[in-house]
Amino acid sequence: MPENRPVITLNSLSRHFGELVAVEDVSFNVRQGAIFGLLGPNGSGKSTIIRMLCGVLPPSAGAARVLGHNVTTEAEQIKRQIGYMSQQFSLYGDLSVEENLDFYARIYGLNHQRQAERKRAVLDLTSLGNRLSQLARTLSGGWKQRLALACALIHEPQVVFLDEPTAGIDPVARRELWDLLFRLSSSGVTLLVTTHYMDEAERCTDVGYLYDSRLIVCGRPDQLKRLDAVVPEGTRRWEMLVPSPAEYLPRLQQIDGVLEATPFGQTVHLLVRDHLAEQELLRQLDLPPEQARVREAHPTLEDVFVTLSRAAQQRGAAAVASEQAQQRLETEPSEIPQDAVEQPAGSDTETNSGAKVAPSPSTGDTAEEAPAAPAMPGSRHSSPLFGLVAILRKEFAHVLREPATLVFALLVPVLQLTIFGYAIETEIEHIPTVVFNADGRDESRKLVEAFENTRIFEIRGQTFDEVAFHHMLTSGRAKVGLRIPPDYTDRLMHAEQVSVQVLIDGSDSQVATTAQNAAALLGTTLSLQRARLLAAGMARVPARDQYGVPALPIEIRPRLLYNPDLDSSHFFVPGLLAIIMQLVTLFLTSFAIVRERELGTLEQLFVTPVGRSGLVLGKLIPYAVIGFVETLIVMVVMVYFFGVPIHGSIPLLISLSLLFLVCGLGLGLLISTLARTQLQATQFAFLVMLPSVLLSGFMFPRSEMPLPIYLVTYAIPVTWFVEILRGIVLRSADLTDLLPHVIGLSVCCALILLTSILRFRKQL
Repeated sequence: MPENRPVITLNSLSRHFGELVAVEDVSFNVRQGAIFGLLGPNGSGKSTIIRMLCGVLPPSAGAARVLGHNVTTEAEQIKRQIGYMSQQFSLYGDLSVEENLDFYARIYGLNHQRQAERKRAVLDLTSLGNRLSQLARTLSGGWKQRLALACALIHEPQVVFLDEPTAGIDPVARRELWDLLFRLSSSGVTLLVTTHYMDEAERCTDVGYLYDSRLIVCGRPDQLKRLDAVVPEGTRRWEMLVPSPAEYLPRLQQIDGVLEATPFGQTVHLLVRDHLAEQELLRQLDLPPEQARVREAHPTLEDVFVTLSRAAQQRGAAAVASEQAQQRLETEPSEIPQDAVEQPAGSDTETNSGAKVAPSPSTGDTAEEAPAAPAMPGSRHSSPLFGLVAILRKEFAHVLREPATLVFALLVPVLQLTIFGYAIETEIEHIPTVVFNADGRDESRKLVEAFENTRIFEIRGQTFDEVAFHHMLTSGRAKVGLRIPPDYTDRLMHAEQVSVQVLIDGSDSQVATTAQNAAALLGTTLSLQRARLLAAGMARVPARDQYGVPALPIEIRPRLLYNPDLDSSHFFVPGLLAIIMQLVTLFLTSFAIVRERELGTLEQLFVTPVGRSGLVLGKLIPYAVIGFVETLIVMVVMVYFFGVPIHGSIPLLISLSLLFLVCGLGLGLLISTLARTQLQATQFAFLVMLPSVLLSGFMFPRSEMPLPIYLVTYAIPVTWFVEILRGIVLRSADLTDLLPHVIGLSVCCALILLTSILRFRKQL
């Protein structure tokens, strides 16, 4: 690219966030090798402009080009040839200095030899060579900025964007960092820097000043100081040294002829009318000449920006632009620098000083297009998986360095399975029972033993009066009360029907239902036994079995398959495996991405040329590996701790578990596209988990649900996987048997992944 040709071109660039105007109609050019300083108060749009130029924030209107590429349509080509330092330190604190450098070298596709060369070069430039093994989070502010600059330069970019690179670091570190920037500029690298410091603005080759989202002045520092608005005709600037500037400042501002009075260190900078004499000024301040000194002063950039800001605040930036466009400095042509910052034709007005003031509105991409810089290899047709290996290695390093992640991923699910597997029991046994046996003879004692032998009832005590009997029930020490009447034995001996009262505490419906059914079944069984004894001696009975013993005419022989003992662990543990797998993958994935967004590291990745698919898969695969290991661990616990054998094909079970893991990771990715904070991610995750637990058939039968809710359950991936798990583990089902469930899970997985990837964009 020819020297002094613009490498950055903005033409009426604007960005709106709803009704909020962040950047409005900004136009300027930056020539090659310049240090362009973009200044302005907080909220004036500096960071927004940089993000648009880096291709991570689309403009609302206007156009911009970087190295000849359009920021809207060719963002990925731009990202290969630029470096970026964000406003906050946004590298990986749990990676070492060397690991951060290696990661960014891989992100930009540097081969091993080139990576080693560039790493040596940036280490020599930033003097980080003796800190390679130090974790980035333990560096001081100045060294963090050096590391950020080294990572931004590792791929040898032609343009570097630095968003307030010296914020929060000490003066020595600021000066050292600017020394590095001068060395870069001298080597031909173009720098666009935002800053709040006026001394840094003085060091820039070119300066643009933003106020209220608009660019109100642009040019070289020496040109800006000669603007008409800074020293209007009929005025001059003084520097006044007084003993207590703060004490005299209010009085100075009230003096007729003083247009501005601004504290400047131990002095006060004044803009006064020509008719005001020094002696008159001192007289009105009641100061003797020996206590104050007044001298002519050249305006500083601070004077420039204070003056323009006040004018813009009073009359609006647009009015200032119109007025400034009509002014000219009376400067000899030979004094005007000819290599001032170039502007798009017709977009700015140039004063006699050579500075550009208040660009006028223009439309369309009419700016002079800078010739496209030579593209890096592969920049035109980069693979969607570009950067996958770099992301993978970085993610594995994060996981291995974060013990809490490993504990959550590997230990917590095992604890959950163990606790819930033992705690969730559908068999209700040992119901506390109190007996009031008013008969006391052998037949009544046999009845009490029959109740106890069921194992559903546990005799906690016997009472011999009504008061104690009812007190046991009302106090809750007994849930069932068995009252045997005093004529129990007598009525049985006389072949008369006898009533035995069973009082059941209905405050727990499951316990009450179990007690009620067990008591009724026991009564039927005992009655049949006595009926058979009486019928044995009769000549004619309803039916006899193969041995000639009286029997019921119809015998029903139920047989329980797959879980003959009705062990609840066989029913709950496979379903619990599905719930835990989704819980782990959901939280790991969504938190990993949202946490990077909160720390700013995700924005830093968006500025790199890493492919979207490479970024997504690089984030998902490490957690898929963790999830797969956890699945194997939980299966081992299921088989050996709970005694739930896997009757079906283990390879089929593992294959379909991997499919479900991918689905869970996709759900986590989808949450990360919706949530902006970890708190929001937690809330979204619970919104997903609640229906997964309640509507998937894990706890409650889906067949009993209302039709609209029943149809909704088909959209829940856990619904399909619970059926797959129970089919393989308990029923020895094969792929043909499970085909409808496999298809349902596959459709859910495909839709979730497609939606997640489409929503996940490399933009803010």
